[in-house]
Amino acid sequence: MSTDRFSLSADEYLAKHHVLTYLEDAIGQLLEHKEDNPKVNPAKFFNDYFTSIYHGNHTLFREYAFIKSTPHNRASFIRVFWKCYRHIGKNGDLLNVKEYHSLLCLLCPNFPFDLIQKTARIILMDDAMDCLMSFSDFLYAFQLQLYYEEFLEDCNKLYEKLTQAPRSPRETVVVPSSSTSPRQQKKQQPLPPPVDPIPPPEGIDSQQFLEALTQLSDVTKNSHPKLSCLREILQNTNRVSFYGFLMALAKNDSVNSGIGVLPAKASIMDDTEQDHAPMPTPRSKSAKPILEGRSTRSNMR
Repeated sequence: MSTDRFSLSADEYLAKHHVLTYLEDAIGQLLEHKEDNPKVNPAKFFNDYFTSIYHGNHTLFREYAFIKSTPHNRASFIRVFWKCYRHIGKNGDLLNVKEYHSLLCLLCPNFPFDLIQKTARIILMDDAMDCLMSFSDFLYAFQLQLYYEEFLEDCNKLYEKLTQAPRSPRETVVVPSSSTSPRQQKKQQPLPPPVDPIPPPEGIDSQQFLEALTQLSDVTKNSHPKLSCLREILQNTNRVSFYGFLMALAKNDSVNSGIGVLPAKASIMDDTEQDHAPMPTPRSKSAKPILEGRSTRSNMR
């Protein structure tokens, strides 16, 4: 870790860890905070700000643009969502797309609805708005969609490109012999009975998709799962559909541990004292970097 750190130039280090993003945001938050409290201590403010980033408490009630601005922000928001609402899973409640969106808007007022729709398609594989989803299914699909959003968009483009590639013809060609004229041959060979057309196989060739994803992983600057995870999923099947691929990624333990936010699905409902997170309450637009909500329980049904 330290060797890699010192092998980077100053600009590379700042870009890799999004230092300038946090500095710019911290200064903006300080100036906004000073309007309400002119005697604020800048040194203490910055200490509190970066402490909240370290502990992952800094995305609560922030705008979506800030949440998606860094991988750490996305991971922190996923963890906050899990901690705040896991009682839904413990109770066995099933919610639809709009209800999950309402819960997320309590944490981020302008959270985009289309991202929740994309999450639901991973689980349901269609646009059914009223279908109910368990909390654990939604949580892991949501983690995948939010954390790897740009990479999944690139995967979709690759998938569509492969589906449009021309297929190799497999029709049998009969060549007439030189001793028989085409007219005689037509009389001698009755026409075969009509058969129902064979539908094209579902999905695309898994190996071709894996090769395309390998090339994408080599050039993309967006966060993406490890190639070992992609191979683990795609080498076990001959053909794969796009949403089947996404569902496998969402359920893959290696993908989950690579993000490093959620526990394994088997222990997602485990409850320990230090894991409790405050339940959110609506805040004004000028929410501060260090935020605490009341420990209440929202009834969204």
